Amino acid sequence: MDELLKLLRQNALESPENLAKLLHTSAEDVRKKIADYEASGVIRGYQAIVNEDRLDLNRVRAVIEVRVTPEREGGFNKLATRISKFPEVESLFLMSGAYDLLAFVGGDNLQDVAGFVSEKLATLEGVVSTSTHFMLKTFKDQGVLMQTEHTDERPKVSP
Repeated sequence: MDELLKLLRQNALESPENLAKLLHTSAEDVRKKIADYEASGVIRGYQAIVNEDRLDLNRVRAVIEVRVTPEREGGFNKLATRISKFPEVESLFLMSGAYDLLAFVGGDNLQDVAGFVSEKLATLEGVVSTSTHFMLKTFKDQGVLMQTEHTDERPKVSP
């Protein structure tokens, strides 16, 4: 990955002028390279990393291991594409190991996620089994720490 992409992953709001200074190039070159990345699909979008634990949302997130039977034509791709189109699915990855796909799913409550798994995901032709793990607390997301360390600035009292 080139240095521009690394910097954008750290802070996509950084100005082209500041990025240019860090990369020892011109702001116009940075703008052009970003536009090229967007046009070619390397950059797929921009979004804020939100610490939902700090909001009063009570949303439920789960990680679902999915075992599937690959299709004769297309292997895992057709089924993975179909699963990824569900609005409940936030992310979907092809995996190696004991299961084939790893889905990150969200819902307004436990029943939403359970209903998605039992009524939509598990009933798809080709899905052999699922294993659902509910996320209880987020410590780090996409490289960003979610917990801020509380420092007690009071002096320690010793006997």
